[in-house]
Amino acid sequence: MEIIISPAKKMRTAHDFLAPGALPAFLEQTETLLAYLRALPPDALRQLLRCNEKIAAESYAQYQRMDLRRGLSPAILAFDGIQYRYMAPQVFETGAFAYAEAHLRILSGFYGVLRPFDGVAPYRLEMQARVRVDGHDSLYSFWGGRLGAALCPEDGVVLNLASAEYSKAVARCLPAGVRMMDCVFGALEGGRVREKGVHVEMARGEMVRFLAEHGITDVRDARGFDRLGYAYCAARSDGRRYVFLKQPG
Repeated sequence: MEIIISPAKKMRTAHDFLAPGALPAFLEQTETLLAYLRALPPDALRQLLRCNEKIAAESYAQYQRMDLRRGLSPAILAFDGIQYRYMAPQVFETGAFAYAEAHLRILSGFYGVLRPFDGVAPYRLEMQARVRVDGHDSLYSFWGGRLGAALCPEDGVVLNLASAEYSKAVARCLPAGVRMMDCVFGALEGGRVREKGVHVEMARGEMVRFLAEHGITDVRDARGFDRLGYAYCAARSDGRRYVFLKQPG
């Protein structure tokens, strides 16, 4: 089983805790993207990133000085969104880190697919960005089938804890015999399952932590997740998704 998660917009440097173990697998493609981003004037970069002028200026300076091989941080410690805070890798024990390295993959518009200890530099580039590079008009086109092909779990199952923006980059390009199992974290409202963004991100982070702490390698065992008040709902689950409902109280 392999687990996919999204990156986070917010990043930090993490040089003092653990060192990176390797460079990302798709560094050549990342170098192509970096050259493209460096050539964009600040206003064009702002439009591409869909951000304000302050963030655009910071990102422009960041890309101009970026070194893809030095001063890097392990990916699992570099991202700082809600999902990562609830995953809390900073307090993982050795076994949980080993599990994450073997089973967890972080999807990225800039780096493609990252293993937890791949060394990364802080960046800002979402998968939905409309890049114009090497004849492509989007990052989905630029990455093509590479990201799906990089996911080859031995048992043929990818547990999807990524957002739709990122899981879309691999869902249609998985190798033959590999299936994706989605996870839904919601609450019953008016007889329907409703998901709320922040709560979903929290649950995805807790799910990664749960899987790592228990060393789970059979996707069916993910149904035992019971944190943050969630419980598996067999009646609303099927062969393509596991549904976890927030319990009253």
